[in-house]
Amino acid sequence: MVWLLLLLVVAIVVILIVMRPKATGRDLVATELEDALADARRDNERLGGQVYNLVPSNDAAMQALADASERHTAAGSQLDQAKTIAQARLAKMTAIEGLYYIRAARTAMNMDPGPAIPKLANQNRAGHVTEPRTIDYEGRRLTASPHPSTTTPNYYPGGMVAGRPVPAGWYSEPWWRTALTTGAWTLGSTLLFTSLFTGMPGIGYDAYTFEHGFQDGYDTGIRDSAQYDDQSSGYDQSDFDQGDYDNTSYDNGGIDGGTF
Repeated sequence: MVWLLLLLVVAIVVILIVMRPKATGRDLVATELEDALADARRDNERLGGQVYNLVPSNDAAMQALADASERHTAAGSQLDQAKTIAQARLAKMTAIEGLYYIRAARTAMNMDPGPAIPKLANQNRAGHVTEPRTIDYEGRRLTASPHPSTTTPNYYPGGMVAGRPVPAGWYSEPWWRTALTTGAWTLGSTLLFTSLFTGMPGIGYDAYTFEHGFQDGYDTGIRDSAQYDDQSSGYDQSDFDQGDYDNTSYDNGGIDGGTF
């Protein structure tokens, strides 16, 4: 009798397992999208908390916080419109970029910069400013520096802007702004890059690479040193098309540091 009961229980369990609805491919994609959106929201909420709680004490921190605030707004908009996993990941990338501006603001105020942040795509490949340098360009003086100051209050975390690399550093003016807002570089941008960065340690490419962007097979050493750019942030930019969510969708030119 006991064996019959055990067989009956086993039979019922087997029937329940067989009849249990199986997750479809669409269900799995929906779950992955929800997870990606939740991940991006977590980073954007972290960014928002810093934006609303930090009080700038100098011009460099004020501008960095203004840029961080703009990225927070842009990431929120991207999240509202995201319909695919790739779009959710791009919103996460925008929020992470904002966290770099938070880190810059805290550095400018001599505060602990906070925990490490995932790498942005091509950030390592773009390099970083390692020494102060000032040039005369089109009737004005333009300075790049590895540190914030009253003369270099504009920060950029490093990466690609409109298809060209821009090194991480602090600048007297955001010389990449036109390309960021219009998606196109001015005719003199290559000359500016040449004058400002040629021979600077930390920038392992030349003006030709700046003008044409990184190409497949370009400089194995640089590629190897940057192999974790996308991996460390948990996603691969090649998974999505930036056509609808290009970083030119937000306008740095419209940021007024005086709002903080």
